[in-house]
Amino acid sequence: MHIPDGYLSPSTCAVLYAGAVAGWYSAVRRLKRALMARMIPLISVFAACSFVIMMFNLPLPGGTTGHALGVTIAAIVLGPSGAILALSIAIAIQALFFGDGGISTLGANCFNMAIVGSLVAYGVYRLIAARAAIDARRRVVAAAIAGYVAVNAAAFLAAVEFGIQPMLFHDASGMPLYAPYRLSVAVPAMMIGHLTFAGAAEAVIAAGVVAYLQAADPVLLRGTSGLKGASVGVVLDSSRPTNSLRRLWLAVAGLMLLTPLGILAAGTAWGEWSPSQLAAANAGSGPVSMAPSGLQRLATLWTAPFPGYAPEFVRSRGFGYLLSAMFGVGVLICLSLLTQLMIACLRRRGSPA
Repeated sequence: MHIPDGYLSPSTCAVLYAGAVAGWYSAVRRLKRALMARMIPLISVFAACSFVIMMFNLPLPGGTTGHALGVTIAAIVLGPSGAILALSIAIAIQALFFGDGGISTLGANCFNMAIVGSLVAYGVYRLIAARAAIDARRRVVAAAIAGYVAVNAAAFLAAVEFGIQPMLFHDASGMPLYAPYRLSVAVPAMMIGHLTFAGAAEAVIAAGVVAYLQAADPVLLRGTSGLKGASVGVVLDSSRPTNSLRRLWLAVAGLMLLTPLGILAAGTAWGEWSPSQLAAANAGSGPVSMAPSGLQRLATLWTAPFPGYAPEFVRSRGFGYLLSAMFGVGVLICLSLLTQLMIACLRRRGSPA
């Protein structure tokens, strides 16, 4: 679902960047300055959680792979605005450091997974769990359904974005310039795997975490519960914010140690091939005999330092994958601390002498 550079035309990327910027602006605006300062630690931990969850690849029909997003539980705890920022940060780190998704398509990936994914997950959860008690079983069911719908909504948007490329952008002979697969191919290829495995994985993760939080830390579920007196951000006004964050970071650390299991699934996610892989897959039977020219040109737009979560200086693929997870989480922690320090400095400057 991470669209690489070259698969979308520059104009498509520009439109989706505009949509992403609007979503980011709205999210930041809704999280007022005082609330934003309190939300930063939680946004950071859920960005890390999503980053790690997306490293667990699942085998899908047709020899491809997919993954859950972690967007649902972020939306349930943080609300849509916080989840949009958390997922966007995770997706940006994946693209910049690991080449998982492109730079030109960063707006598209954030729009699909972070913005639409968060809004759909939050909306479905609130609709189904309306007025239910924090510890009600209905909230677990609501989380599962929200996760399943959110992942498939994001996947469907990506499939449509792929599928419209050959219709809108082709050369004089009709050859595609970017993604070569039409809607009739892109939608089934993308949706079959997500309707079966990836959506189910997101549902299980969301339901499992909500069930755990109901027993271990229900205050984290209250901010988006819709119950009287609850508001987004109330989670950090409790008497146990440190304990809540500690539990969440421990969970992220546990998942991080298991990330080498994420490379056991063979294959590449559909639509995330390099130009050479795409040309090899199409040789003699595909819609094009080689990677489209526009795709080849944009594919080299950015070279990530650790492409494919595989640092060149590490021989073991599994250990390199673990180091990549540790590096990504470390970057998120540093960003969180730096942001909190900047806000503290601004507050001191703005306070009366």
